Amino acid sequence: MLELYSLISGSSGNSSLVTDGKTNILIDCGTSGKRAFSALEKIGIAPETICAIFVTHEHTDHTSGVGILARKLKVPVYATKGTHRMMNIGKIDEAQMIFVEPDITYDIGGIGVTPFSIPHDAEDPCGYSFTDGKKKVTIATDIGYMPDSLFSRISGSSSIILESNHDIEMLRFGEYPYPLKQRILSDYGHLSNPVAAETALKLVQTGTEHIMLGHLSDKNNLPEIAQMETFNKLTDNSVRVGIDMTLQIAKRYDVTKFDK
Repeated sequence: MLELYSLISGSSGNSSLVTDGKTNILIDCGTSGKRAFSALEKIGIAPETICAIFVTHEHTDHTSGVGILARKLKVPVYATKGTHRMMNIGKIDEAQMIFVEPDITYDIGGIGVTPFSIPHDAEDPCGYSFTDGKKKVTIATDIGYMPDSLFSRISGSSSIILESNHDIEMLRFGEYPYPLKQRILSDYGHLSNPVAAETALKLVQTGTEHIMLGHLSDKNNLPEIAQMETFNKLTDNSVRVGIDMTLQIAKRYDVTKFDK
């Protein structure tokens, strides 16, 4: 059975795992190798069984531990050409650098991995969907806005880690400098709680059963606020949270498993 886990999630670091019980794929590693190994061991995954690392984009909250793990585990790193060019992960063997292109599916030990382009202020960023032929799970974070073309890529997911980065008022009146606030609010920044809530409703209406809100800002959001915004949007539209679907928050510094 295909499973998706959040290992860590937030503005301070991000990493996820997809597994079917045989093939183990890491997505991003924005933390130390030691913390990544500890997270994997919590869910019974031996680090040496990781067969590939897929990277969404070059920002350090997604890549700070990628090079360390790639060298230690001797596994390939899959990313777009732009991400490979821009991320600072130290030297890895050329054979470990695998280029991916959006909307092309790559077979990794029987799991189909499909990158899709996302609007974010990175060189060539992407999200990823994974399928075992029966079930689709998706990681969709670091997204400035949600156009129909992107929604079509993530719809049909049974489980999804969906960005709910910031409360708009907390961001506007918070301590960040004005240029950074504008960047986050732009079409190449991060999804706000209201947009995440609207997206979650559309996902449930198209069959999604499990939603995990992730990549929450440490300064401009609270888990309770993010969850309540989406909960209210769903319940206002007759979705019975906990019955029709599950809704939860990805923990910042710990493993989060989907409620089933």
